[in-house]
Amino acid sequence: MLNVLIVDDSPTEVHFVQSILEKNGFKVSVATNGEDGVQQAGCLQPDLILMDVVMPGMNGFQATRQLHSNGDTSAIPVIMITTKDQHTDKVWGLRQGAVDYIVKPIKEEDLLRRVKASLNN
Repeated sequence: MLNVLIVDDSPTEVHFVQSILEKNGFKVSVATNGEDGVQQAGCLQPDLILMDVVMPGMNGFQATRQLHSNGDTSAIPVIMITTKDQHTDKVWGLRQGAVDYIVKPIKEEDLLRRVKASLNN
């Protein structure tokens, strides 16, 4: 069973994404901020991380950059999931090490397609 770490400070978003993933056979772990996400990624070594951008403290861009620059977590693919929909935000997220960038609101079919594509690369 593949393990996905969701890093998001919104309980509503976490519940929505978690329910989609679990009903499709994924094991899900949750972190509610960037610092906790980086720490959990190092301990859990998930197969994939879904990272929000706008969070208190360490934001998703910073957390993704930290994960990507750490040898223990650099191979874990990160998909950014955010309300930030500007082209420059997407470019910046991908430059920090993300493999994909999804703008909220999320559609179930799109999320699953992108999760599976990221895991197959």
